Order: sequence, then structure tokens, then C-alpha cells
Amino acid sequence: MPRRLRAARPSWSIRGDVVVVGSGVAGLMVALRLSRFARVLVVTKARVDAGATRWAQGGIAAALGPGDTPEQHLADTLAAGAGLCVEEAVRVLVNEGPDVVRELAELGARFDVEPNGDFALTREGGHLRRRIVHARDATGAEIERALIAAVRSNDRIQLIEHALALDLLPADDGRICGVSLHVLGEGRPDGVGAAVGRAVVLATGGLGQVFAATTNPPEASGDGVAMALRAGAEIVDLEFVQFHPTVLWLGPDARGQLPLISEAVRGEGAVLIDVTGERFMDGVHPLAELAPRYVVARAIVERMRATGADHVLLDARRVPGFERRFPTIAAACRRFGVDPVTTPIPVAPGAHYACGGVRTDLRGRTTVPGLYACGEVAGTGVHGANRLASNSLLEGLVFAARVADDLSGGLPRAADPAEREDEKVTGLLAAGAARRIRLAMTDGVGVLRDADGLAVAGERLAAEWTPDLASLPAEAAPEPESWEATNLHAVASVLTRAASLRTESRGCHWRADYPETSSRWHGHLVSVLNADGMVVTRFEPRGTPEAG
Repeated sequence: MPRRLRAARPSWSIRGDVVVVGSGVAGLMVALRLSRFARVLVVTKARVDAGATRWAQGGIAAALGPGDTPEQHLADTLAAGAGLCVEEAVRVLVNEGPDVVRELAELGARFDVEPNGDFALTREGGHLRRRIVHARDATGAEIERALIAAVRSNDRIQLIEHALALDLLPADDGRICGVSLHVLGEGRPDGVGAAVGRAVVLATGGLGQVFAATTNPPEASGDGVAMALRAGAEIVDLEFVQFHPTVLWLGPDARGQLPLISEAVRGEGAVLIDVTGERFMDGVHPLAELAPRYVVARAIVERMRATGADHVLLDARRVPGFERRFPTIAAACRRFGVDPVTTPIPVAPGAHYACGGVRTDLRGRTTVPGLYACGEVAGTGVHGANRLASNSLLEGLVFAARVADDLSGGLPRAADPAEREDEKVTGLLAAGAARRIRLAMTDGVGVLRDADGLAVAGERLAAEWTPDLASLPAEAAPEPESWEATNLHAVASVLTRAASLRTESRGCHWRADYPETSSRWHGHLVSVLNADGMVVTRFEPRGTPEAG
């Protein structure tokens, strides 16, 4: 793999105290917190509101209801994580989560409330209590609206939109002090430049676009993981990709971002049935349709195989007030010819969430000095082998606040990016490689995995570096599509390698050839890129100290 993307040297630069890459819930929250003591540059790939946050339907999990406690939220999270959650990180999440949700409300986020003014709470899979704070079925969009309004009114935060971050920039002492980027017009400097600061925070979101069909928006192409990998950071638990059980099924050839049918629909009483009309989750798990997501996704795939169908059905016809409670979902279904009030909704699992990512400690620090990470790009240890529903927005908010708190203790000294000679290992894939990468991942590294499928996927990924197939000629000008394809390839390669090594089924990593969970694999797979451009992956048994 390349140690950096082939690109022109930065021809311009902009400087702040801290550079935040990404504008979802984690990026905006950390920027707001940082602005109390620093000047912040927020670099975002498209528009400030174009990331995955606005697609989050269900809500935020927090122990805010009567009789609920952080300890109960902790227990549910640990149970869903299949033995690999870092308990210290989960304790941070559940104890600090309620205050962060209240802070959002104070910033202007309009959550649904009861007549007495308390948060209206619903229930989702894996939760034994109703603890999901929501804004109908568009919670992410409402949170984002409030955060964007606060950011735009803050004169200590500067937004750089339509900017594809390319590579992290180290200072002479090796710590990260900036990021190279390519800004696409919009009245701003065109071409490759640099955003420079005293520290960099990655909040780039997920990697769902590594697969052919996903709930993630086009921007979720794993750029942050790829950048961190090239900078020498440790990547952890990347094999644990959660496939959401209920993605609107639009036919066998559907590709790209597909509509999500929130787990909250099942929380309000919808049930899963197969194409013959039989309900099949009873007996699979005590929580039936509200079992952890990997349990439901596996059950759906098994029922699809048993019936020969390529989807199942979510029957929400008895959910009271469906259109009032879920207006966004109702509109999405009707856009594709399904009336959820009168007809069961066709659904199938789709790539949804990365449980691992760039390894961090409890303060958001990665294993590379000067580099922080929060949100879906980060591997905090909160999710273990499977994320509990509605813990994602909460994790982004809580650990964004912790990153800001850590930096508030004293910003690193200012530095300029080091003058670097071209590394020995550089390269770039042609734009056309992206489609082949996505198909290889969907075919071999999807919900159900085995050694043969993983081996074929690995071979297809390795073949992308064959010069006559996909690599960009040295004389060709780099372009955003080529940079993105190269990032996709890096993430897909590490993910596939980890999935091949983990010869067990645990959480959302399901091996048909190793169907049992094994105590031998009670630990984490950690990957790093060495000086020769080779990915080295090691197994770290539980009990070994975490990063930082």
C-alpha cells in the first residue's frame, strides 16, 4: 500500500489552532467545545450537512428515564458487544452520556417530549429499557441542524467545505500538525493545499461505501481510516462491520446508499415475517425482533436461505400512528411503491456501521502524537464486536467532548509540516477500481463469510495493483475519484485480512466455516502499515493495556 497518496505539493495553506476533519455530530461537537479556547478549522468533504449524521433515524441512547441507570445501560452495551467491549470506555459513555444529551437540548435540538416536558423515550434492539431520545424518525438531522446553527454563528470556527482530505502532515518531530486537502471550487482556493494546526482531530465517519449496498452516504468511504493508516496509526477491530437488519430491499441489483428502516419501528411493535408470512424471530432470541442487531441480521439471512428469497418482510401495519411517528420512513417507502401502513415492507441486511477504526484511548488520542479521533472513524472500544442500537451518536458526542477537554489542558506548540521527499512506496488507483472493490467486498466479506470467499476477495483486491488493470499511470493527473478509490482499497484490504484471520463467529463477524465463538479469539486484531508499505496485523489478547 502507498505511504501517502500521489498528489501535487500543497500550493497554499490555511492555519488555525486545531484542524477537525469531518462535519458530522462528532466533528461539530468537538469544534464547538474547542472554540472555547482555540481557533478551529473544520474541513469537510462535501457540504457541512452531507455526512451520515443526518441519516440517523432512531435516536440517542442515554439513561434518562425513570428507573433507568447508567449501570443498566452499561450491562446492555456489554451484552451486545459479545465480549470485546472495553468496559472503561463504556463506563465513560453511559455516565457522561445523559449530560451530553441535555447539552444538545440546550443548544437547540428539538427532541420529542412528553406532556410533562420529559424526554419521550422509545426502545430499540438490545435495550432492556426505553432509553432512546428521538426527534420523530429524523433524530440525526435535528441534531445536525442545531449543531450547524451553533457552528455557523461561532466566529472562532472556520468551515472549509467541498474539501477532500488527502494525507496527514507530520512536523519534523513526527507529530501530526496538519492535513493536505483538495478543495473543489465553491469560491475557495482550488487544487491541493494544506490546513495546518497544533493538532488534528479525525471525525470523518464510517466506511460503508466499501460495500456495494449500504445505508451510508457517498461520503462514507473510509478516508479517515486510510489516512491514519498511512500516517502509522494503529487500526483496531476493523473486521466488525455491522449490517443493519432492516434496509429497504429495492431488488437484487440495488447499489449505493439504500433507505434504512429504523430499529425504532420494531421498538414500536413491528415484527419480521418471511415471504410466506411466517414470523420467525420468536425462539431465536428472548428479545425476538429486539435482539442485538447481529442476531437479527443472521436470522434474516438464514431465513432467506431457507426460503430461497432475497428478502424478508417487516410488518408494521399494527404500529399505532405510523405516519406521525415515522414520517421520513413512510415517505421513503412510498417513494419506492410501498405503503407501510397497509403493506409489509421488504427488507434485507445492508452494510451500516464500523464498530472498529483508528485506535484511541479514553481521551481520543490515537497512537500517533498530535492525532485524535472521535465518532465512527475511531476505535474507542465502546462497541466491541457489535454496536448496541443508538450508541453511535452518543459515542461521537461523548468522546468529542473528551478530545476537547484533553486539548484544553494545553495545546501543543505550533509547528510547520516537515519537508518530505517522496516515500519509496507511493501509488494511486484509477477511479474505475472503486466499483470492483465494492463488488469484491459484498461478494466475499458481507454478512456471511468463509475462508474461500475471503480468499477470493483478497485476491481480487490484490489484483487492483496490477499496472495494466487499474493503477493510474505515472503521467496521469490525480483526481478525487482516484484518491477515493485508493482509500477504499486500503480499508477493504485491512478489513478483509482481519476477517480472514479471525477464525470464529463473534458479534457481527459471522464465519460459516467457524460458527462458534472461541475463547482463543477473545481479543483484538490490530493493524499497522510498516515502512515498506506492508500491513502487519497482530492479535492482542484482552487484558493487554489499551492505546495511550
